[in-house]
Amino acid sequence: MSKIAFFSIAAYGHTNPTIEVVRELTERGHQVTYYSFDPFRERIEAAGAEFVSCEGFISMLDKKDEKKVGKDLSLLVRMVTEISLAMDRVYFQQIKASNFDGIVADSMAYWGKFFAKRLNLPFICSTTTFAFNKYSARIMKQDLGSLLRSLFGWPSILRDIKALQQAGFPIKNVLDIIQNDNETNTIVYTSELFQPYAETFSERYAFVGPSIAPTPANPADPERKTVYISMGTVNNKLAAFYHNCIKAFGDGKYRVILSIGERLNLADFNPLPEYISVHQRVNQIATLQSADAFLTHCGMNSVNESLYFGVPLVTYPQTGEQGGVARRVNELEAGLPLTDDAPEKIRMTVDALLADPKYRQNAMKIGRSFREAGGAARAADRILQVIGTR
Repeated sequence: MSKIAFFSIAAYGHTNPTIEVVRELTERGHQVTYYSFDPFRERIEAAGAEFVSCEGFISMLDKKDEKKVGKDLSLLVRMVTEISLAMDRVYFQQIKASNFDGIVADSMAYWGKFFAKRLNLPFICSTTTFAFNKYSARIMKQDLGSLLRSLFGWPSILRDIKALQQAGFPIKNVLDIIQNDNETNTIVYTSELFQPYAETFSERYAFVGPSIAPTPANPADPERKTVYISMGTVNNKLAAFYHNCIKAFGDGKYRVILSIGERLNLADFNPLPEYISVHQRVNQIATLQSADAFLTHCGMNSVNESLYFGVPLVTYPQTGEQGGVARRVNELEAGLPLTDDAPEKIRMTVDALLADPKYRQNAMKIGRSFREAGGAARAADRILQVIGTR
């Protein structure tokens, strides 16, 4: 039996893809300790792992900063620095005493990589976005605002990197945080088909596809096609956009399922037209299995789940990272971009997506590549191979 530590950040899109991998490992008899955050305790423990709370290790963002996380490099580096230094103070000695055989850490949970290097333990990077290098970076185009924020935030970034170095973190520059290293064993939860410039990554990269938990599908509507709309769990306080979606589909041609998140009041969307339902949260996997189109912010986890079930997308990204995912979807003709959130534009884009079968055919092709990539079983195999256990 091996003892394995997992680390992730406080984000559903970074945690959910690892849950089935954890389950696979614990069902094989291995011991997993997962350092994470309280909203994920239940699902982590249900997968058989020991949960260790990292709650309180990240400062609360001002409301005005919530949407900047994916666009402002200096803010992202500051968050990574705060958590890394706090984790080092609180948990390093405990982790050392636990005698883990290896560490698996999210690509943004840099503290996990730091612990592995400091303790000379085998390390596996868990990448829930696209694998990132100088080639795949071409698809993650930055707008002028993002470039200016990075420029003006550079002194702050340098201060944070210096603080990490002084604490003993093996970091040379900002690329050590945001870029994957070709010498690092890395699990990527997508396929080589969907990964941009997959051929530029070394054999240390295992493109295993998404890890999707078996979930019964929601019943389909035999009378009309189903359009699912969700903007994720972070930058989702978009009341005006949701109202525009309701206006766009008020004629009842489609069944519409709209997930608005937990920061808006459901009552503000009443009364609703027939065949439109609004929810704060839905079971996304169950919903996608009976959906015909998905209007999404293009978080990697959401896009992976949609393509896994062959559902074409209308892409409406809110951050630079999401913009890169959207460009890849559109490049492979598995979706169409929404360029204007006026009701008539929303409706026109969804109509066009559903009218041309190539979008669903291409989504299904990518979905097949996901299922053939090996999933949680292959990810577990790679972890055990790296730490020297079968």
